Amino acid sequence: MIYLDNSATTKPYKEVVDSFLKVSTEYFGNPSSLHSLGGEAEMLLNRSRETIASLLHVHHKEVIFTSGGTESNNLAVKGCALSKKNIGNHIITTSIEHPSVTNAIKDLEKEGFEVTVLPVNKEGRITKKQVEEALTKETVLVSIIHVNNETGAIQPVEEIGEMLKNHLNASFHVDHIQGIGKVPLRMDTIDLCSLSAHKFHGLKGNGILIAKNGVKLHPILSGGDQEWTLRSGTENVAGIVSMTKALRMTLEKSENHLSNLLQLKHYLLDELEQIKGVFIHSYRNQSAPHIVNFSVPGIKSEVLVHALGTKNIYVSTTSACSSKRKAPSKTLTAMGVTRAQAESAIRISMTYSTTKEEIRLFLQEFIQAITTIKEVTR
Repeated sequence: MIYLDNSATTKPYKEVVDSFLKVSTEYFGNPSSLHSLGGEAEMLLNRSRETIASLLHVHHKEVIFTSGGTESNNLAVKGCALSKKNIGNHIITTSIEHPSVTNAIKDLEKEGFEVTVLPVNKEGRITKKQVEEALTKETVLVSIIHVNNETGAIQPVEEIGEMLKNHLNASFHVDHIQGIGKVPLRMDTIDLCSLSAHKFHGLKGNGILIAKNGVKLHPILSGGDQEWTLRSGTENVAGIVSMTKALRMTLEKSENHLSNLLQLKHYLLDELEQIKGVFIHSYRNQSAPHIVNFSVPGIKSEVLVHALGTKNIYVSTTSACSSKRKAPSKTLTAMGVTRAQAESAIRISMTYSTTKEEIRLFLQEFIQAITTIKEVTR
């Protein structure tokens, strides 16, 4: 099997699964319980929070555990905006956000918030100047994805964050879900940061929201006031412990193997550029090292996905959240890509275990699939 859909989800590390099983069976107490079993679970929870804070260079009280990236984004966007509705009602975002941000902001529009959606250029990027010019006295939130999940385009969020330090009413949220472990991010330049465990070889159902000291959030879940009263619900201690291990292992691999991943991306791009009829939508610069998006107009993307699947090669079309919808990618459309190209787009997303031989075999089968499909459809 050649798995090249790591932006949709990653295979959990063995050590992560082992940690989850051990904690689930031996430390299954509720961390809010007063007895010793609950105390042991609470100790593991606190230790995980401190480890994650150290890995991300933030304070442990700034770490909020959630059920995943969607909840982290919703808590950041809705929680921040609703807590500031007495200050202002303006939100700035981009045209290429993940649906968990886009739809959360649409909900806020129904509550009376005004939204500025910044267009991207042909590379799928915005500029600091665009954000600066969109700011008003009413702006309370700026929410920008760091690494686009479809094309890998990197937004200049650190530069934008430095500029926003002069606009005290505007909190800055960054969806860092696709960037963690692949594209470094200085946490001191942002106020809110969303992460999801299953994007860095953890288990599904766990996420993190970093909420910097001084940022107020309105809870979106009511209950027992866990997670600094911001996220009620009994904590998934086994998932949190295993997520902590996954984050540590991924960041270690990033330190040692990031340059190898970048070389692999350039090899893939070099080879794709030689194939007649292929249009590439991911750029070499200001783009993540693990994502390459391209298309073959005239061949529907789902046809290629299924053809490669018969060879046990797994790739994707758009984001996993949107892949079963018939509409073309809104990210590619926002970049000015033609409908024919958007409808035939394929995303390759790699990780640190991906090998050059796997990419070579993918290219071989990809070329064969194109040839076969064109012969059949003549």
